[in-house]
Amino acid sequence: MSENTNQPMETREFKRELGLFDSIMIVVGSMIGSGIFIVSADIARTVGSPFLLLLVWLITGLVTITAALSYGELAGMLPHAGGQYVYLREAYNPLMGFLYGWTFFMVIQTGTIAAVGVAFAKFTGVLIPWFSDKNYLFNSFGIKITSQQLLAIVSIVFLSYTNSRGLKEGKTAQNIFTSTKTMALFALILLGFIIGTNSEAVTANFSNFWGGEWLKISDGKITSSESLTGVMLLAAIGVAMVGSLFSSDAWNNITFTAGEVKNPQKTIPMSLFLGTLIVTVLYMSANLAYLCMLPLRGTPDGTNVMQQGIQFAVSDRVGTAASSLIFGDTAVIIMAVLIMISTFGCNNGLILAGARVYYAMAKDNLFFKKVGSLNKNSVPSFAIFMQAVWASILCLSGTYSELLNYVVFAVLIFYILTIIGIFILRKKRPDAHRPYKAWGYPIVPAFYILIALFICIDLLVYTPDQTYPGVIFVLVGIPVYFIWRKFAGKTQTEV
Repeated sequence: MSENTNQPMETREFKRELGLFDSIMIVVGSMIGSGIFIVSADIARTVGSPFLLLLVWLITGLVTITAALSYGELAGMLPHAGGQYVYLREAYNPLMGFLYGWTFFMVIQTGTIAAVGVAFAKFTGVLIPWFSDKNYLFNSFGIKITSQQLLAIVSIVFLSYTNSRGLKEGKTAQNIFTSTKTMALFALILLGFIIGTNSEAVTANFSNFWGGEWLKISDGKITSSESLTGVMLLAAIGVAMVGSLFSSDAWNNITFTAGEVKNPQKTIPMSLFLGTLIVTVLYMSANLAYLCMLPLRGTPDGTNVMQQGIQFAVSDRVGTAASSLIFGDTAVIIMAVLIMISTFGCNNGLILAGARVYYAMAKDNLFFKKVGSLNKNSVPSFAIFMQAVWASILCLSGTYSELLNYVVFAVLIFYILTIIGIFILRKKRPDAHRPYKAWGYPIVPAFYILIALFICIDLLVYTPDQTYPGVIFVLVGIPVYFIWRKFAGKTQTEV
């Protein structure tokens, strides 16, 4: 990927073109994908009551905002490209940073990009049925490629190309799509309260607001249910939060672009707080609107959205079921368009930010050297396209969903370690310049650590099949690190 320019590649630097609004749009845009329109169904089946559904989303929001407030200190202290990778490297050692970067490239970011790309293609299929997971374009030698996978890959490559043309192009796309989907989601929530409120749903939900039950489902049928009290109540909340946490993840992506943010010491902490707050308010409002429109409890044999309830909305599309009460049959098309816009904008933010992590790793000789270079547009184009290639492979493999389930635990562990890093760096570097200090330190960061640890233990106990593979995947990175260091034959560079 040579460039026709007289400027030596090694002298190129990032351009600081991201202001506060741009940064907030990256936070909000990277967080809001398709999850808010879907995952409430699974949460409702796990907790079984309106109160607990709202509680799960509220705890998720508080945990996310708490983490964002804590990250602000690290972002102000270490305003360099790579964000969380840099924080872990500086608080612990290069190995810890590499384990995060390894998992980030192999699964976390690329797997999310693949999943969001497929979601975009899936909802495009509502408008253009040709894009379907049943429409095979190639099916030989054990390799299957569908039109849906093809569109997902095309969308990823297109957004990668757009971001390779410069930060201005990437941020413009991000601002347009994020503003559009945020306003559309707000309008949908407002219409839900004003037009869609259903007395039958309100009565059903608020007459049985508190008591919860955990439904076990097999082949679309309820096989058992368990009342939630004591330990089981805590267990159900922890398991249910997997979906809401994943829907609220990627808020830290703005830290990866620190080298391109204007006045990053102030802008990044502020964008983290405001962005996560905006999304938390939108998510809580959306779920309140759902409860005003649909009964939470339902049956898998229901013949209409009221009988199916939130728990058994068709294909878990709670947003579509709720919208049908406002827009009728056209709700399917309206929601498909909204989710297409939402997922497209989400992937733009993920693609824009993710490449900066690999760039930082390459600068530390922990990734291919070419990944640590900037093109004539002052963006890491090689890193962007390498990310696109691996995300596309994950699209074709169809394993991204399983991989993401496996690494949710690992993602939480890295968040915990990063916030513990605040305490470590206060000891290691007491005199370092900290333009922003973690709000409520040490209580607020400690609160996040305790809550996240509880969720991790909960997942280890109640969903071990989806937890231990993620741990193993991270641990595999240890020998990879030492092998890479041996062949690289170079020492780590300092920021």
